[in-house]
Amino acid sequence: MTANGFLQIALFVALVLVCVRPLGGYLVRVLEGERTVLHPVLGPLERLIYRASGVDPRTDQHWTTYSVAMLLFNLVSLLLLYVMQRIQHVLPLNPAGQGPVSDHLAFNTAVSFTTNTNWQSYVPEVTMSHLVQMTGLAVHNFTSAATGVAISVAVVRGFARHSAKGLGNFWADLVRTTIYVLLPLCVILTPILVWQGVPQNLSAPVVATTLEGASQNIALGPVASQEVIKHLGTNGGGFFNANAAHPFENPTPLTNLIAMWTIFLIGAALTNVFGRMVQDERQGWALLGAMGVLFAVGLAVVYWTEAGGTPAMRAAGLDLAPSAVQAGGNMEGKEVRFGIANSALFATVTTDASCGAVNGMHDSFTPLGGLVPMVNMMLGEIIIGGVGAGLYGIALFAILAVFIAGLMVGRTPEYLGKKIEAKEVKMTMIAVLALAVSILGFTGVASVHPSGLAGPLNAGPHGFSEMLYAYTSATANNGSAFAGLTANTPFYNTTLGLAMLFGRFLVIVPVLAIAGSLVQKKVLPASAGTFPTHNLLFVGLLVGVILIVGGLTFFPALSLGPIVEHVKMLHGQVL
Repeated sequence: MTANGFLQIALFVALVLVCVRPLGGYLVRVLEGERTVLHPVLGPLERLIYRASGVDPRTDQHWTTYSVAMLLFNLVSLLLLYVMQRIQHVLPLNPAGQGPVSDHLAFNTAVSFTTNTNWQSYVPEVTMSHLVQMTGLAVHNFTSAATGVAISVAVVRGFARHSAKGLGNFWADLVRTTIYVLLPLCVILTPILVWQGVPQNLSAPVVATTLEGASQNIALGPVASQEVIKHLGTNGGGFFNANAAHPFENPTPLTNLIAMWTIFLIGAALTNVFGRMVQDERQGWALLGAMGVLFAVGLAVVYWTEAGGTPAMRAAGLDLAPSAVQAGGNMEGKEVRFGIANSALFATVTTDASCGAVNGMHDSFTPLGGLVPMVNMMLGEIIIGGVGAGLYGIALFAILAVFIAGLMVGRTPEYLGKKIEAKEVKMTMIAVLALAVSILGFTGVASVHPSGLAGPLNAGPHGFSEMLYAYTSATANNGSAFAGLTANTPFYNTTLGLAMLFGRFLVIVPVLAIAGSLVQKKVLPASAGTFPTHNLLFVGLLVGVILIVGGLTFFPALSLGPIVEHVKMLHGQVL
C-alpha cells in the first residue's frame, strides 16, 4: 500500500462526488419531462419516437401497467437478440465470417445483455459479428441501463407522490434516459477513448507475424463506442475476452480512470435524484453515505490483502515491497500498467456497481481479495449498484431498517412519511430472498450435478468459489467471473441464464409493487416519535441491517470457499 495508490483512489472518489449534485439535478429535470439544454437538439427526436410508437408520454401508468410494459419490452428485446445471434452468418457486417451461435449460448447471451448482466461464456472477438456487437449487444447496453433507471425513478415517485395512482410512464422514462443521458455522454467520451488508442472501425482481423515467426490474428472492430456504454450503463460486457485488461479496451491509466468513473457516475447521482424528488436532499446523502461506508471497507480489505502478498511468497524470499521498479504484493493476474491500487479499486468498483468489467483476473486474487467482490454482489449490488438497480436495491434495505427500528420502539414504522405496513415488508422479503434462493440454490445443484462439477478447473474450496462466484455474479446481474470456470456448456449456459432472469425480474416486480402501494398513501407529518432517516444513526442502522442480512444468508457458503481457502493459505497449503 503506497501513498501514490491512496492518492489515485482519492482522485477517483473526488471525481465521483463532484458530479453527484449536478448530474442528479439534470436527471431530475430529464425524468420529470422538464426542459434542459439538450431539448432544442434532441427534443424533436424524442417527439418523433413517441409519434412513431404511438406513445403518449403524459399517460400516468399504474404499477401493474408499468410492470407489464417493462416486461414485454424486455421479452421482445431478448427474443430479437437471440434470433440475431442464431442467423448472424447470413447477416451483413461479418468480415471474419463468424457462424451461427449455438442455441444454449445464444439464450445465455440474450438473457445476459437484456438483464444488464453481460456475462460472456464465449470469446467475443471470435464469436460475434460486428453487426451483432453493434446492433445487438451495444443497443442492449443502452436499453437495459435505461430500464434500470426507469424502474428506480418509478420507485422514487412511489415515495415522493402521495394519494396518487400512477408511477409515471415507462416508455417516456426509457426514451428520455436513453437520448438525454446515455447517448450524449457516449458521444462525448467515445472520441476520448479513440484519442487514447481504443480502436473504432469495421475492419476484419489483422494478421501479424510474431517475433517467433508465427501468425497471429489481431481482432479489430467498433470497440470504443461499446466501451463507454458498457461502463456508463454498468453492463460490463467487453469486445475482447480479456475485457478491460485488454490493451485495446483499456490502454492507458486515463482510460482506466474514465472507466471506473463512468461505472459509478449515474448510480451515485441517482441518490441525489432520490433526495431531490422527496424534497429532502439529506435523504439521498444518507443512502450514499451508507454505500460509501461499505465501499470503503471493501476496498480497504482488497487493497490490503493484494498489497501484502501471501505467506508462500514471503517464505520463498520474494521481495514484496513496492518500489520504482516493481509494484510489490500479489501481481498475479494483474496488469503492470495499472498495479495493485488500480486493480483493487477496479475490482471493488465493478462488483459494487453491478458492472462486471474487469482489468484483472479475480480468480488470481488472494482468498480474501476474491471474497470481497463476491460479498459486494451477495449484498444485492446496493453499493452504488447497477444503474438504477442500486437505488431501488438499497431502498429495500432502508424499508427493512425502518421496520426493525419501528419494532425496537414499538410503533408503526415510517419512511419519508409513508407507513411501512405488511404488504411492503412482504414484497421486500420476496425480493431479498429471491436473490439468496437463486445464488445458493443453483450453486448447490452445480456442486452435486456431474455437468456442474465438470466446470471448475480447480479442485477443493477454490473450485467451489468459482461456482459460487458464477451464480452470485449471474443473479446479481454483474457479469464478472472467476475465470477458472468452463461455463460455455448447456448446463451452465442454461442455469446461469435462469439465475440472471430471477435476479433481475424477481426483484423488479416486487419493488414496483411496493412503489405502487406507497404512491397511494398519504404523507404523515413528522412527530416526536418519528425516526429520522437522514442522519448518521440511520446510516449506521442501514449498514448494520445490510451486513447482518448478508452475513446470516451467505456466511456458510463463503466458509466453504474463500474463507477456508484463506485458512489453508495461512498454513502454507496454497499460494
